Amino acid sequence: MTLTEMRYIVALARERHFGRAAEACHVSQPTLSVALKKVEGQIGTALFERTASDVRITALGERIVEQAKRVLDEAVKLEEIAEATGDPMSGQLRVGIIYTIAPYLLPQLIPALSRLAPKMPLFLKEDFTANLIPALKSGELDVIVIALPFAEPGLVAQPVYDEPFRVVVPAGHDWVGREDIPADELDGQNLLLLGQGNCFRDQVLESCPRLSGQDALDHSLEGSSLETIRYMVASGAGVAVMPSTAADPLIDKEPMVRVLPFAGPPPARTVGLVWRVTYPRPQAIDVLRAAVLSCQLPGATPHR
Repeated sequence: MTLTEMRYIVALARERHFGRAAEACHVSQPTLSVALKKVEGQIGTALFERTASDVRITALGERIVEQAKRVLDEAVKLEEIAEATGDPMSGQLRVGIIYTIAPYLLPQLIPALSRLAPKMPLFLKEDFTANLIPALKSGELDVIVIALPFAEPGLVAQPVYDEPFRVVVPAGHDWVGREDIPADELDGQNLLLLGQGNCFRDQVLESCPRLSGQDALDHSLEGSSLETIRYMVASGAGVAVMPSTAADPLIDKEPMVRVLPFAGPPPARTVGLVWRVTYPRPQAIDVLRAAVLSCQLPGATPHR
């Protein structure tokens, strides 16, 4: 069994779906299916049970997947030992970044990093936190930019900056003109939220506890991205909570919405870097952090 085939079966065990597993491995579904059939043919038995609606791993498959994970982890360590002999500031840095950070950080991060490390181009992967973590562990990514807290054995998490949340309302909303908005007043509004699986949705609900009740969620609508939500607010569909990096620029460029602060200490999130303990280029992580801190992100402050 090759390392590539091991990656395929580990991805299928994680995703329980051939299409998603193939996408995670950057191959076509037939390529993944043929590789799995080859492995099962060599072993002489099925590793997964397939039905029209589900993919289930067998008992033997679980044992093989666990061993494959260990082998892949060791293979990543071998690659990192080899990489450690080179210039840590030269060569590609593979960075994962979540959807609610990427559009607001990257326009400033790319030129900043280019100035600090001109020989270190970025490979970028934008995705949900739940998908970036396995990619980091497998060695597909070197470092990820996500919202903290996060803790897991074998991974290092370092806070970089904090950003407060804002309330974004249509220009004709009754709240326009008020100095601030208590979080409890969001209850009962038509609240626009990101879809299930997006960590910023969870952070909004955690920071405004009354919004997590079923009555509040019954009044909510979902958008696929913060930019989509911005346009929904502008159309009058409801109100939204957005991080300052996404909300504050709207003050000058979007006349159809108003950006309002929360009353009292605002809810906020901490954005940080996560990488493997064994990653052999810590200098690259340091320069990435320095580049992020050099960005002028609206409302954000360095984490203390």
